[in-house]
Amino acid sequence: MADPTARVITREAAPELSGWTAFRLLIASRVRAQLTYRANFVINFAGAFVLGLVEFSEIYILLHNTPLLGGLDLLQAALVFALANVGFALADLVVGQVDAIPQHVRMGTLESFLTRPMPLLLQLVTADFQLRRLGRAVFALLVLVVVLVLLRPEPTAATVYLLIATPLWGATIYAGLFVLAGGIQFFIIEGTEFTNAFVYGAGYAGQLPGSVLIAPLRVAFTFVFPATVTAYLPALVILGLPGPGFLPQWLGWCGPLFALTTGLLAALGWRLGVRHYTGAGG
Repeated sequence: MADPTARVITREAAPELSGWTAFRLLIASRVRAQLTYRANFVINFAGAFVLGLVEFSEIYILLHNTPLLGGLDLLQAALVFALANVGFALADLVVGQVDAIPQHVRMGTLESFLTRPMPLLLQLVTADFQLRRLGRAVFALLVLVVVLVLLRPEPTAATVYLLIATPLWGATIYAGLFVLAGGIQFFIIEGTEFTNAFVYGAGYAGQLPGSVLIAPLRVAFTFVFPATVTAYLPALVILGLPGPGFLPQWLGWCGPLFALTTGLLAALGWRLGVRHYTGAGG
């Protein structure tokens, strides 16, 4: 017979972690793991940095042979390049991993993600977080600093606001495109090339002066895939330049509206995609 005076020892349940707390812990663990092998990290970081340099060299070569590109000189075009690339690089760092959905489906890991008490998107983001992608953002920031030193735009409140806010809403817009593309991949599992075409196409279009695009593409990359809003239109406001046809300068102030709209569409597309997915037998 059990001793009635014996104490029953119970183990308290571990406190549940919120989604944001779990996200921070997972990202921190990924960062620590990558920094453990510092030589490998430096090489990968340098590779991303050089990628940004190669992309900038395209604009430099074009403007080395012609004085203007879409009505902008080298420094003005470099401002557009820098603003766009900071935003795109940040978005790629945070949510660029969602384009790996087809691989997770084939490997059967997506089903295991769906059974865990954590949002699927956060799990995909933290599954392959790559700190090396900061190399591209660092290069773009260096270009931005050099351009501002040489251009010396008037330091008004509007200029300061746009220089700070534009990369942030640019990152939000590009992140929305990444997530929306991920939602579409639930419907077309082998459609990575298709979705990457408009995500990375928008990223490339965003770093060019919008005036070099033909009219239909200007409309598409402003009101469908709002790439020109991530750099070109705000740069026109900073530089005090008029906009080309279909792209009035005042649209440069509408970045938050485009970011909000893109975010809502991305959330809707992601939700529909996850609901549509019925499993791959994993």
